[in-house]
Amino acid sequence: MKKSATDPVCGMTVLPDSQLSAHHKRRTVYFCSEYCRDKFVEQPERYLPALVASGGDGDKARRRIAYFSMEVAVQSDMPIYSGGLGVLAGDMLKSCADLRLPLVAVSLLYRKGYFDQSLDASGGQKEAPVQWDVEKFVKPLSPVIELEIERRTVKVRAWQYDVAGQAGHSVPLILLDTDMEGNAPADRALVHHLYGGDQKYRLAQEVLLGIGGVKMLRALGYAGLQKYHMNEGHASLLVLELLGEGNWAVESPDFASVRNRCVFTTHTPVPAGHDHFGYDLLQKVLPARMPKSLLQMLGGREELNMTRLGFNLSRYVNGVAKRHGEVSREMFPGYAIHHITNGVHSATWTCDSFRRLFDRFLPGWSNDPSMLRHAVGIPREAVWAAHVEAKARLLALVRERSGVALDPQALTIVFARRATAYKRADLVFSDVARLRQIAKQHGRLQFVFAGKAHPKDLDGKKLIKRVVGVGKQMAGDVSVVYLQNYDMDLAKVLVSGADVWLNTPQRPLEASGTSGMKAAHNGVPSFSTLDGWWLEGYLEGLTGWAIGSSEAGQGDAAKVDRQDAEDLYRKLETALVPTFYERREHWIDVMRHAIALNASYFNTHRMVQEYATNAYLG
Repeated sequence: MKKSATDPVCGMTVLPDSQLSAHHKRRTVYFCSEYCRDKFVEQPERYLPALVASGGDGDKARRRIAYFSMEVAVQSDMPIYSGGLGVLAGDMLKSCADLRLPLVAVSLLYRKGYFDQSLDASGGQKEAPVQWDVEKFVKPLSPVIELEIERRTVKVRAWQYDVAGQAGHSVPLILLDTDMEGNAPADRALVHHLYGGDQKYRLAQEVLLGIGGVKMLRALGYAGLQKYHMNEGHASLLVLELLGEGNWAVESPDFASVRNRCVFTTHTPVPAGHDHFGYDLLQKVLPARMPKSLLQMLGGREELNMTRLGFNLSRYVNGVAKRHGEVSREMFPGYAIHHITNGVHSATWTCDSFRRLFDRFLPGWSNDPSMLRHAVGIPREAVWAAHVEAKARLLALVRERSGVALDPQALTIVFARRATAYKRADLVFSDVARLRQIAKQHGRLQFVFAGKAHPKDLDGKKLIKRVVGVGKQMAGDVSVVYLQNYDMDLAKVLVSGADVWLNTPQRPLEASGTSGMKAAHNGVPSFSTLDGWWLEGYLEGLTGWAIGSSEAGQGDAAKVDRQDAEDLYRKLETALVPTFYERREHWIDVMRHAIALNASYFNTHRMVQEYATNAYLG
């Protein structure tokens, strides 16, 4: 048996059954993936000797990277996430564990979660707090630190969840908690709700995550940290803690040292989506221990922009798709903003039938998802059988939850994501008569929808009601089902059981999107507007189909909607429906190419390797 080795490019431990090698100066060097091997071959002197040591489990001193995120989805029953940002963070941690990256993560322990969603007969959304048994999932840690918030001393404790990798390594997720005796009621409530409350509540949570997170890592003994990765601006206040290293009265903060240790990932393609706080509020919540003039220099003159604060003190800044990197550079001129396109955790999002399929034909795929590029060689009948099994599971779940019996032979189109206006869940219903005609003349259609609207997003709630209303209107011609309380478990069934994954965001408002990547892991092609990751992943008629042009929607939004809807209907009529019903072999070829060209690349193993080589090294 081969001994384990350390990949000199990313610092990850190479598993015995997946060693790739190259020779350099009479020396054999091992790699965790072809990506790292190719990087090494291009510039061997850059990567020798290995720059990152991979520590064993529990070895805090050898953890090199701290990853901060306001939400993290590690399992469906832990309601400490709301959507894509948290799911991405959770998938990243799983890949870090699989690849043995020496990382520790920090987030908050939300006692009442995001919310449980229920819909009335008209589609009206109702929210209820999530009830969950914290101690069933996480273990308490002993240190208690103190923060000053609104001139009150707030005690903070921590809990740990171990994100387990496939080979026994784990990544500790540290969850901060203020709901404890000795704290004022307002301070105990800081961890009750994710994205709840007003600006003051939000700022206090960000103080807890950024400043409290760094302090807690110190208290826990993570003494070897070299990089601090901010997943969005929620954690940007950590740079202030690093500037003073616990002593904010320092007169000459070492900007260069902090900048060299920080990495910032932005996920937001519109200015309004970046957190910003007035200095009056900041002085109230976070008493002045650093001159206002210094904060204005780092975060903006009129308000403290958390993204600018993070940008100004990060050596590496990235968007989450190629187009998003371009949009971010336009939004923040003068900053060197790179891009690392998002991915998903392959082993998490591949359903049982396709896992068995890949295990049979592509053994080792879950450790090295790039092997999925060989999926074009899997027999068509085997791919279709795996899909039929996944679709049957979806239809059984739909019947169980809604009482609606969908047709297993009908083309089933699924749309599931956060219910908000720019996602345009109702675009496909722009012309109900046209949709009826397509179903009648070209082939049966049925739709499954899911997604929560933020409690304060009235337009998002109206969108759900419209979809439910149209579904009733089309009863008998086209089946439309809206499943409530969208979460990770439901998402796994939806992304694997669909025939087509529909995505219709307004351009350029989709930073990346990842649901289509999850679908691709199950051989489900995307039918999407050209934004986010799909600009990089689509090959027309080969991995799926595009809706509209690649140009950002300009001018009259209603006109853009009409143009996109027309293209959607035209391709349903001329491409998707005829291919599904009349050219089944070609349809399966599209499925195989979705796996081979999309799933093999758009995964968090590749993404983590890019962060390791581009952001964490150096």
